[in-house]
Amino acid sequence: MKGLRTQAAVLALLATIAAAPARAATLLIEAIAQEPPNSPEGLPRPTRGMTMDEVQARFGVPQVKMPPVGDPPITRWVYPRYTVYFEGRYVIDTVIHR
Repeated sequence: MKGLRTQAAVLALLATIAAAPARAATLLIEAIAQEPPNSPEGLPRPTRGMTMDEVQARFGVPQVKMPPVGDPPITRWVYPRYTVYFEGRYVIDTVIHR
C-alpha cells in the first residue's frame, strides 16, 4: 500500500514537471502580448532596420554599450526601459525590461 502511494506521488510529481515548460511558454506569450505598443501612447523604442546613428539621434546615448559578440557581430545597447540588439549596425530587435 505504501509503495503504491509513493509511486502515485512520484508520477504526480513527474506530470507536474513535464507540464512546467508548456506553462512557462504560455506565460511568456502572455507577457509579450501585454508589452506596451511602440507608439507615442505606449513605449516608443527603436524598430528593426534603424541604424545605430538613427537610434542614438532619436533615443539618446544608451546607459551601456556592450561590445559586439559573434559572427555576424551582435551588439547590445541598454537603455533604462529596454535593450536594443544590433546585427552589424542595424537594429534587429528591441526587448522591454521586465
